[in-house]
Amino acid sequence: MTRALVVIDIQNDYFPGGVLPLFEAEAVEGRVARAIGKARAAGDRVILVRHVSAAESGLFAKSGTGIGIRDAITDAAGDAPVVTKAVADAFQDTDLASHLEGVDELLICGMMTQNCVVFTAMSRAADGFELSVVSDLCTAPSEIVHRIALNALGSKTKVTEASALWE
Repeated sequence: MTRALVVIDIQNDYFPGGVLPLFEAEAVEGRVARAIGKARAAGDRVILVRHVSAAESGLFAKSGTGIGIRDAITDAAGDAPVVTKAVADAFQDTDLASHLEGVDELLICGMMTQNCVVFTAMSRAADGFELSVVSDLCTAPSEIVHRIALNALGSKTKVTEASALWE
């Protein structure tokens, strides 16, 4: 079985000093970077996703520094492809599917749990995959929002922790 870890929107705007700092963003970033290393060592594909807005200002403004994927993530990911999206669903109007050819199992993680993670996991384009959302590799504006989103996802798809995926 071929797996892919899709890492969504670990971008500067979600960290202290950014437009919308999230709950425990730095801790999640560290866990994601370690998971990317474990995934690569296991032979799993890694695909990075970043959100870019058409707006000149605000969250993920196209000309701002907030759109940058965090250095710890790009360093861990090496030459992993980067998919750029403009909406919550990482499949919608992107080339994500082309990077998943031959993949059976899809592992979704990133920011924000209640938005881009949910919309990507629930995308009709993800229907053909055995899919898991990796709960400890996601975050939201608050812990309660994160937990509510994971609870809702658990009724529709598998929700797991990174420790269950890589030893």
